Amino acid sequence: MSKFDKATRILAAGFSINLCLGILYAWSVFNKALVSQWGWDAADATSPYAIATLAFSACLLIAGTLQDKIGPTKVLLVGTTLTGLGLIASGFAESVTLLNITFGVMAGAGIGFGYACLSPSAMKWFHPTKKGMVNGLIAAGFGLAPLFLAPLTSFLIELVGISQSFLILGVGVLMIAVPLAATISNPPADYTPAAPVVKAGQAPVEIKLSENLNWQGMLQTPQFYAMWIMYAFAAAAGLMLIGNILNIASAQANLPNAVYLASVLAIFNSGGRIAAGMLADKIGGVKTLMLAFILQGVNMLMFSSFDTEVALIVGSAVAAVGYGTLLAVFPTLTAEFYGLKNYGSNYGILYTSWGIGGAIGAAVVGYSMANGGNYDMAYMISAVMLGIALLLSFVTKPVSAQKAKALLAK
Repeated sequence: MSKFDKATRILAAGFSINLCLGILYAWSVFNKALVSQWGWDAADATSPYAIATLAFSACLLIAGTLQDKIGPTKVLLVGTTLTGLGLIASGFAESVTLLNITFGVMAGAGIGFGYACLSPSAMKWFHPTKKGMVNGLIAAGFGLAPLFLAPLTSFLIELVGISQSFLILGVGVLMIAVPLAATISNPPADYTPAAPVVKAGQAPVEIKLSENLNWQGMLQTPQFYAMWIMYAFAAAAGLMLIGNILNIASAQANLPNAVYLASVLAIFNSGGRIAAGMLADKIGGVKTLMLAFILQGVNMLMFSSFDTEVALIVGSAVAAVGYGTLLAVFPTLTAEFYGLKNYGSNYGILYTSWGIGGAIGAAVVGYSMANGGNYDMAYMISAVMLGIALLLSFVTKPVSAQKAKALLAK
């Protein structure tokens, strides 16, 4: 098997693993069933998901550091196995506390361990000019998962019930994701990715390789803090809309059963990740973010006027593309600014902004509903946050070689 074939296979395996790990995004189906079938209240039915997102974020940081040191294979095997076992154990959990542990802690941690390893490994197999494409495709797997996992989960719950559905999905993860995880590895030390083919008469693409800064060095650069704020604010806006779109549709357009909007979000979220990753390879990650911030900011300013089905579909699609852009471009910028050697731990630290962004988005919705009884204030606050992110993007430049070398010399 040629090295090119190996690179393509690892990219495909990473995409497929994320399709399994994206079970996190299908929780809304379990949420609804726990309330309607088991009589849980909304807070109890949401808590396993909330705990899982926290475990996911925390373990992504831990796993990123581990995979930098021991490689992706062992960490991925732990992650995919833990996810599958967490789902299987959830099949035996009939209380809130137990489901918080089995799905929230076990499966959430497993998803974090698995997700952390896929982009770092895949990027090392491809030429640096393909970083955005690789990140976009890997991230798209996670975003696309609800398209098939949500209806599959709904079908299983209707057919065999909640507990058996957890068991079947867990076995599925063990049978599909674990074998694929065993195939993911870093390239040999002497491996050099093939340069992209250029047309006759064109000069080959020149790539400026970044110094490999560790997380201590990264934290001494202003670029990290600018990216952290941009990521947190833009993610807050996107997650706020994604998490409340069905309620928004009901309140603004009298569409109480617009569940298809979840599919619209999944499709454009995933498509946005791929398109933004490829665009970042062409025009640069920061410029791609600028376009996303402008698009999403304008969308937020207009969202309160979206009171028809068509308008909500378009607005949801734009919001999903803007949010998906973040998940493809910020990993790319991390590698571009700080190198690939310590990418896992560096991106793990930056990714804490995503978790904080989710909390900000929830707080913004709560504040808006408490002070206006609608989402108008949430849209305005989100637009302001995106405006701040846009301003920061204008002053965010790659870490200079001189600065990087000075940090490495310390």
